[in-house]
Parts: sequence; structure tokens; C-alpha cells
Amino acid sequence: ESGLVQIRLPSLFSGYWKKDNKTQKVFTEDGFFNTGDIGKIDEDGFLWIQGREKDLIISGGLNVYPKEVEDAIDSLPYILESAVIGIPHHDLGEAVLAVYVPELGSHAFLHETEAIRILRTKLANYKVPKRFLCLDQLPRNAMGKVQKNILKERYHSLFCAQ
Repeated sequence: ESGLVQIRLPSLFSGYWKKDNKTQKVFTEDGFFNTGDIGKIDEDGFLWIQGREKDLIISGGLNVYPKEVEDAIDSLPYILESAVIGIPHHDLGEAVLAVYVPELGSHAFLHETEAIRILRTKLANYKVPKRFLCLDQLPRNAMGKVQKNILKERYHSLFCAQ
């Protein structure tokens, strides 16, 4: 079963400098630090990180971990990288949207129906994106991390008219 990853160590920092509110939000009363990650422990006792809590998509009442879907999309032919986000949907609460960048020099493009067919063999149906959008590049911050918040703002109303 998946859950929030929390840690407590003797050498763990005691809080954010001059940010008491932020410190209170990430530490439990018994001293555990909430990492913001979602993970699970396997039968051998290993922790597997499934993604960030803030990125979790709840579609039709079911949890979708973007990393799992992104890994499946990235394994498709002609895909360089992808990002998966949840955007508002009138029936599902949130729908899974995949934004991808094709491989450089690739003249082939992703057929949405073919991608959905392949992904249904790798993922549960509710995890398969409802739409795929192609971009030249994904928005990134100065550290090189994909800025999913920008994608969410940009495509927030994609399913509103449907």
C-alpha cells in the first residue's frame, strides 16, 4: 500500500530558517519530516518512491502516480520525454493529460489512438491519458526540473468544453 514518506533521524534539520509556518507544515508532532514523496515498501523492505504528493492525480476517485505513466509513455517509439498532469474534468474530477516531446530528428509522430492502445497493455485503463499534446520542449526551472504547474495553468480548461 502506498503512503506518504516520512523520516526521522538524529541528524535531520530541525526546521526552515525563520519560516515557522513552513516548518510546522512539514513536521509531525512526534518529529517526523514529511518529504512530500509518496512511496511504498516492498516485500524485501525496500522503499520505492512513486512520485510527489503534489503531483498525484485523482481521476474518478482512483490514484494515478504520474511517474508510472511517464515511464510507460517514455518507452513508446519516437518519444524523448513526457510529463503527465491532472487537469479538471467534468465527470472524473481530474483527467490524465500527457504532454510529450518527440525525439530530435524524428519524422514520425505519435498517433494518439495508437498510443492509447499500447498504453492499455501496460497500464490500468484509468491511468491511460485521455489526451496527448506534443511540444518542442517541456517548461523547466533553473534547476532543470519540469514545471508541471505551468503545464497545468496552460491546459487547465482543455476538458471544460467537452
